[in-house]
Amino acid sequence: MRSWFILPLLLIPIAVAHNQTLVISEGKSDLAVVSHKWTKTRRVTAKVTPNLPPPPAPSLADTARRNAERSERITDSGGPRQPAGLSIDARAAALEKISRDAGTPQSKLIDGFTYQLKLKNESKKQIEVVFWEYQFIDVATPDIVTRRQFLCGLDLKPGKEKELIAFSLSGPSRVVSVQSLANKIEKPPQERVLINRVQYVDGTIWQRQDWSFAEIRLSYKSAMATPWTEVCRGL
Repeated sequence: MRSWFILPLLLIPIAVAHNQTLVISEGKSDLAVVSHKWTKTRRVTAKVTPNLPPPPAPSLADTARRNAERSERITDSGGPRQPAGLSIDARAAALEKISRDAGTPQSKLIDGFTYQLKLKNESKKQIEVVFWEYQFIDVATPDIVTRRQFLCGLDLKPGKEKELIAFSLSGPSRVVSVQSLANKIEKPPQERVLINRVQYVDGTIWQRQDWSFAEIRLSYKSAMATPWTEVCRGL
């Protein structure tokens, strides 16, 4: 991730400080949701190369001596001369490579979910950070709501649109209400996206009235504990 994504995220305050203005609003933010969707996703984790020192370079003099001695032994016994590629050092290097490859974690597949969101900045200020959530609402019991929250660093200028993509291991809730079970055909949950908090370049912050930063304090700390390689991260 480019540094202008990471820096705003690192500067997000847990409590309003440094003359930042927090606006609690009953209305919608100036960051409009244009479209949203989610899909099942299978990702391949990157192969991690351990930080191992390279094998020591063989001495040219020792290599030449061992090859000459081996060649003489083969000739004296009447056997054919072996190609240089099968020297002691070549075999040692091959064994070293096998050993190093065996200790390297291999890539693996991970099943999860991708949440896509297209936003438009309808304000006159540039936006740099947004907290948002994808909700799944049980049709039979509307008070059963599954929430997937995300944090994104972005550089969204006034009047511009931007698509955000977030990956999560968690998808729609598999918990089904009693009312849904009573139906012969279970209806899929309703979906909606809410903007919880918007941070602008000028230091001002808009926040949804019924949302509190305290509810994601621990997950936010966990999300910021490792280096970022993406624009969005789950909370």
